[in-house]
Amino acid sequence: MTKLLLIKEIYLEGFRNLGHFIIKNYLKVFSWVCFSLILVAMYALVFRMSTGFVWD
Repeated sequence: MTKLLLIKEIYLEGFRNLGHFIIKNYLKVFSWVCFSLILVAMYALVFRMSTGFVWD
């Protein structure tokens, strides 16, 4: 029983801050992707407006 508790404690200690690290990096990547998609949409809108796109 003592060995199981030690293994559990080692496992919890090893992965305690891993979730925070993954979420922090995921949000950074997600924000950069969103920012780049907004820039692409703005470019497409300006390009269509400047080339005389018909808005039917």
